[in-house]
Amino acid sequence: MPPPRSSAAPTLAELRRLTESAGGAAGAAGPDAAPTLPFGVAGLDAALPGGGLALGALHQIHEGGPRGRYAATAVLFAGGILARLDGPVLWCLHSRDLFAPALARVGLHPDRVVYCETWRDAEVLPAMEEGLRHRGLAGVVGELTRMALTPSRRLQLAAEGSGVTALVVHRLCAGEAAEPEPSAARTRWRVAPAPPEGIDRRMDRRLGRPRWRLELQRCRGGAPGGWIVEACDAQGRLAIPAVLADRPAAPERVLRRAVR
Repeated sequence: MPPPRSSAAPTLAELRRLTESAGGAAGAAGPDAAPTLPFGVAGLDAALPGGGLALGALHQIHEGGPRGRYAATAVLFAGGILARLDGPVLWCLHSRDLFAPALARVGLHPDRVVYCETWRDAEVLPAMEEGLRHRGLAGVVGELTRMALTPSRRLQLAAEGSGVTALVVHRLCAGEAAEPEPSAARTRWRVAPAPPEGIDRRMDRRLGRPRWRLELQRCRGGAPGGWIVEACDAQGRLAIPAVLADRPAAPERVLRRAVR
C-alpha cells in the first residue's frame, strides 16, 4: 500500500488538486436527478429504488462473523462500488492495514485513492464531511467503529449537497454490538464470506472466485433481502454463481455421482 499521508494539510491540498482536474464531473447531478449505480444482479437491483445504489448519498457497510473487526470483505465491497465511478477517492483510515493490491483486484487502482490518516472516529467524521464538499470525487470512505444518528445526518446532507457518494465501513471492536446503530444512511449492508456448497467445493478451490453473503438490511424506499454473489471482479462487478443462475437442473443421479 502506498504510505498514507502523514497530515491533514497535504491530504486536503492534493484533494483540491485532483478534484479541480476532474472538473467536478462526478456527482454533479442534483438530488432531483437521483442517479444510481446498478450492480448488474437482477434481484439485487430490483430491491433498490431506481434500480441501483443511490449516488450522492450515505451508505453503511459492515461485516458479519468473527472478522468484523478487520472488515476485509466490507472493504472490498466498498472498493468494487467505487471502482465503477469516475474520479479520485478519499479514504479515511482506521489503521494502516488497508491492502492496496486487494483494492486493485476489485478495480480500484491505488493511484485513484487519497489516504487520510484519521485513526479515531472523532477525526474520521469531520474529514469525511470536508471531503464530501469536493464535487470531483468519486466517493468518500470512512472507517468507523461507531456512527451516531446526528453525525450520520450531517454526512447524508453533505453527500446530497455535492452529489458525492459516502461509504462508511464499520470496524467493530471487541465487545461491541454486532449491528451498527440507527443512522440516516440511505442503505445498510452486511457482507460476509460464503463457503461453497456441494459439488462446487472442489471447483472453487481451483477456479475460486470467492463468494459473499450480501444482505441489504435497510433501504429507504426499498426492500431488504439477501443474496449469494460472487465477489467483485477486476472491474468491480458482482455476479451470481453459475450454479445458482437460472438453468435446467442436472439429473439427481448425475449430481450424486459427481459428489462421490
